[in-house]
Amino acid sequence: MKRIAILGSTGSIGTQTLDIIQHAPEKFQVEAISGGYNTKLLIEQVNQFKPKLVSVATKELAHEVQLNVPAGTKVVYGEDGLIEVAAATEADLVVTALVGSQGLKPTLAAIDAGKHIGLANKETLVSAGHIVTEAVRKKGVAVLPIDSEHSAIYQCLNGENIAQVSKITITASGGSFRDRTRAELEGVTVEQALQHPNWSMGAKITIDSATMVNKGFEVIEAHWLFDLSYDQIDVLIHPESVIHSYVEFVDNSIIAQLGNPDMRVPIQYALTYPDRFVTPTKKLDLAAIGKLHFREMDYTRYPCLRMAYESGRQGGTTPTVFNAANEIAVARFLKGEITFLQIEQVIEAALQKHESYANPALELIHEQDLWARSYAESIQF
Repeated sequence: MKRIAILGSTGSIGTQTLDIIQHAPEKFQVEAISGGYNTKLLIEQVNQFKPKLVSVATKELAHEVQLNVPAGTKVVYGEDGLIEVAAATEADLVVTALVGSQGLKPTLAAIDAGKHIGLANKETLVSAGHIVTEAVRKKGVAVLPIDSEHSAIYQCLNGENIAQVSKITITASGGSFRDRTRAELEGVTVEQALQHPNWSMGAKITIDSATMVNKGFEVIEAHWLFDLSYDQIDVLIHPESVIHSYVEFVDNSIIAQLGNPDMRVPIQYALTYPDRFVTPTKKLDLAAIGKLHFREMDYTRYPCLRMAYESGRQGGTTPTVFNAANEIAVARFLKGEITFLQIEQVIEAALQKHESYANPALELIHEQDLWARSYAESIQF
């Protein structure tokens, strides 16, 4: 039986992780979970899965949860609570499914405690890839990617020599507005942006998919996960989201991973690696699909992806600023403060204003993250 801790159990990845676990209760034990502000769902999860430890956002919410969970359940809160969930239990694997840069410190704490990581928090590697990968190397733990694209690449590389990889291609659905021109993006609403054609995801990642920021994060993440240069990482629009990504080798052979767009498959692969179990998911029927389509990436149509490549290549604190400015810009869009197209303008302004620092320590990353958030919040149109 594998023991699991989940950071972000009430979000999209967290709830699907628990769905996998409830279908195989003899294989998994939930040791600890964190759930932020959604106490109603969190209380239901605690009563169903009986973790020893649970974390929420605030002291007040911790008191509320404590009154509604089994006796003996320890309830903690805040950043210290997240770190305790990540590092202070008997969990073998920590699923990091928090949204945004709040996932960085708990993930590093889990690595330091010798836990294997099921990584669904892109921002951890985007903001501090050099620190995370060095910590992983020192502790000898595994980082098992949960993103469907990185899971696909991870599976394609099984048993292969990374030195014989020519390039990898990350596929992109194109998001909510993939069939619109830039001119047609003027005045789009939050509701329209949240209507992803293929995937069921949280609000932020759905907006990030529409701007292609999410794909930019995946490019930077792939650089760190697979130790590949940015010249070896391509992006291709694939509207059906059936080929999740593929690897091209020096002999021009290509190995791809295919499946229906269902996050439970890569989640389960991370939970069960190196084994594969039956999943509660639908089989892929290529005959029923009939055709698959592909479009070359247009970096003028999707300037956020261009900025992601530029940020990754520059390195240092630049990806941190790219991520932090985007978090604020997306939050402002969701609140109706700025338009959809102004998201990219906020990011570009922060990147242009920012003075990059090479090989930053964690404290400097935190400082630059705060600076970028403040600057992105201050931009007026």
